[in-house]
Amino acid sequence: MRGPAEGHRSPQACDWPACAQKIVGHIEDSLCSTAVPQVTQALSVLTTAFGHCHGLWTQGLWVRLSPLVARLLEKDPVPASHSLVDLLLSVARSAPSSYRGLWETLAQTLSHLSPTQAGPLALGILKLQDCPQALRTQAFGILLQPLACVLEAAAQAPGPPGLLEGAAGNSMTVDTLLSSKSACVGLLCCALAHLGLLQPLPQRPSPWPQAPLLGAAVTILRLCSGSAAPTSDVGSRLCAILVGCGRVQRAALDFLGALSQGTGPQELVTQVFSVLLEYLVSPESSSMVLKKAFQATLRWLLSSPKTPGCCDLDPHTQLFLRELLPVLQKRLCSPCWEVRDSGLEFLTQMTRHWGGQAGFRQALLASEVPELTKQLLRDPESYVRASAVTATGQLSSWGLCATPAGHECPGAQQESLLVELLHILSTDSEGFPRRAVMQVFTEWLRDGHADVAEDAEQFVAGALQAASRDLDWEVRAQGLELALVFLEQLLGQRGSHCPYAVALPETAPPGVLAQALQVLCRVQLFEFAFRALFDCDRPVAQKSCDLLLFLRAKAAPCGSPQEAGDSPNVASVEATLQRWQAGEQGQPLGYLEPGAVVALLRSVDLEGLRDTLAESSDHVEKSPQSLLQDMLAAVGVLGENEADCY
Repeated sequence: MRGPAEGHRSPQACDWPACAQKIVGHIEDSLCSTAVPQVTQALSVLTTAFGHCHGLWTQGLWVRLSPLVARLLEKDPVPASHSLVDLLLSVARSAPSSYRGLWETLAQTLSHLSPTQAGPLALGILKLQDCPQALRTQAFGILLQPLACVLEAAAQAPGPPGLLEGAAGNSMTVDTLLSSKSACVGLLCCALAHLGLLQPLPQRPSPWPQAPLLGAAVTILRLCSGSAAPTSDVGSRLCAILVGCGRVQRAALDFLGALSQGTGPQELVTQVFSVLLEYLVSPESSSMVLKKAFQATLRWLLSSPKTPGCCDLDPHTQLFLRELLPVLQKRLCSPCWEVRDSGLEFLTQMTRHWGGQAGFRQALLASEVPELTKQLLRDPESYVRASAVTATGQLSSWGLCATPAGHECPGAQQESLLVELLHILSTDSEGFPRRAVMQVFTEWLRDGHADVAEDAEQFVAGALQAASRDLDWEVRAQGLELALVFLEQLLGQRGSHCPYAVALPETAPPGVLAQALQVLCRVQLFEFAFRALFDCDRPVAQKSCDLLLFLRAKAAPCGSPQEAGDSPNVASVEATLQRWQAGEQGQPLGYLEPGAVVALLRSVDLEGLRDTLAESSDHVEKSPQSLLQDMLAAVGVLGENEADCY
């Protein structure tokens, strides 16, 4: 049907080419089949057709086949329900107003599918731009029903009518929730996930029932922890099914975190923080549940409203922090490394956002958290050491590192931390902590950390020396990032250079450039960068190429090529670079004069190298010649049809 005459195709199937009619007839037979795989294949073909073709003939196809699609809903259970949902949403997304009876079919499908099967269809309907309000209301009710049932079952006493009231009372949903643990868990997790995806969308239903949804999420978490005390028979059975269920706990915590973007009554927000603290304290919480609880807690803390006319944390948040930090201390001492790691990640994010808030600083320094964080730099698990490096670096940036008296860090404490991080960079056997150290050093240099600013040249020299010897390519790549930040600061240009910028960076004044080149030579940046140019790991070589191209653009007016080329050691350096490119990496460059550097930057074909590095790493292996050689090698082993292959 997608031939030259596509625009002139009649919507009447009887006027189509014979082959097209034969295909449609086969699809009709498949849709009427009692074999589910055949029905699934037919629905998949139609999903693809409606997703890619939007001509008049597809309207005729829908008119002819929609009665057969609707007839599938009369079967119990509905066959190939997932494929049916995909087809209906594909038709609805293409041109819904063109397809007669589509909205009615969608409404019927929502009514006939089970609550679990109807969830993805309801979410898809609510994401549509143009959709009848009645259908949107029906779809939203499908998603709300499981949570409405939970609220109704766990209610201590009849409450005021809420926005979930219209979604309650569906006996099929209640039956599904109580039929088995797997059915209950599956339905609740799907409902929570779908509502969480819907929450940030601009086309979400309005008004959005924020308060009832908050209440439902808190209730589910309490049912799972066993702290709820439902009085109804349904509530008691739900509690027995859900207690200790980690999968529902994780889904509910994710949903609770998503709801932090909205507002709610203070009483409900207090309940949210209470249930989050309950999960963080509970010894029954698994490591994954704790990770989700930390993430949800962070989202709620960061969304806390600011007190008007005050730049500090509001009283409710400060009170919660005083309860939270002892719990964090305990979790940093957990025998489970995943828990220690989650605690450190949470601390890093809190410090990044609140490091300058007086209330947070006071509460943190009064606790043992900074000292415990520093101790975890020597944790036996490499992931934890890496997270401890990041957390300690963030604490140090805000002057919140550990001190015996609990005061803000003096210079000696900061210096000892710098020495310890350099020791980790040089000696740690695992790559994750070393990568974290290089990232912290880059942030410190970029942000003007006090210890770094005191002697930036010595700091950069030590970091680059360690990074250049590292076997981990990510450490070497991060070392080049640090070198670029240092170069920009020397040239008086804050902020990182964008490699995708259309215009080249402006050239630096000759005096500034000459001084910068001398400093860069002293810290042996060029030894590192030129060696990295021929690194066996492509990302490192690309980063080095970008760095040297950036510097060459800055060095454009610095002397003539003849003057620069007169430097006596240029020829020997070029010979060394050629040996490096050939794979002989033993001989060092030694100290380079600024003039020799400028000459090298002009003589090395950096653009050509960049183009070579931009090619895919397997471009040679995927060439036609290489594929033919592979075929010959294969038949040589098999000994069959060798002559034909030649």
